[in-house]
Amino acid sequence: MKMIKSLLSTLVMFSTLAIAETKSEIDSDANKAINMFIDENKGGDAFLVKSKAFLVFPDIKEAGFFVGGKYGEGVLRVGRNTKAYYSIKSASVGMQMGAQKYAMIIAFTSDAALNKFLLDDDWKTDVDGKIAMAEWNSKEELDEIDFDDDMVAFVFDSTGIMGSFTMEGTKFERIKAD
Repeated sequence: MKMIKSLLSTLVMFSTLAIAETKSEIDSDANKAINMFIDENKGGDAFLVKSKAFLVFPDIKEAGFFVGGKYGEGVLRVGRNTKAYYSIKSASVGMQMGAQKYAMIIAFTSDAALNKFLLDDDWKTDVDGKIAMAEWNSKEELDEIDFDDDMVAFVFDSTGIMGSFTMEGTKFERIKAD
C-alpha cells in the first residue's frame, strides 16, 4: 500500500509541478523540435510527411529514485497542421535513479493506429497500444526504412542521466491549452 501511495504522490507531483503552456508556446517549441529532428536525421522530413500523423513532445522531464515519473506537453500534427494538444505522463517503481530531459516524436504509420488514438482522450500504451522505439543507422535515410510498426517513437535532444527508459504505463491525455 505504501508503494502505491508513493507512486501516486510522484505522479501528482509531476502533474502539479508542470506549468501548462499556452498553445502558441507548445506550437513554437514543437516547431523547434521538428526542425532539430529534421536537421539531425537524414530523410526525417520525408518520413514525417509520409506518416499519417505525429505527436511532438519537445520537453519531457523524467526523474526517479526507485519511484519515478515523467511529464511533458505536446501537439498532434496531421501533415503540418495542429490537430490537438496532449500531455504525456508516467509513474514507475523499480531500480531507477537519475533525471533527464528529452524530446520525442511519435509517428503514426497506419490509419488504424491513428484512429484508435484519436477515439480516446485518455490513451495508455500498456492497454491501448504499443509504441516501437526507433532504431536506425545514422547513414540510413529514415524515409527508406520500414519499421513494421503502427507507431514509432524517436527520442532526441537528451540531457541528463537516467538508469533506464521504458514506455510501459505511459499515459497520453488530451489537454486544453490556453
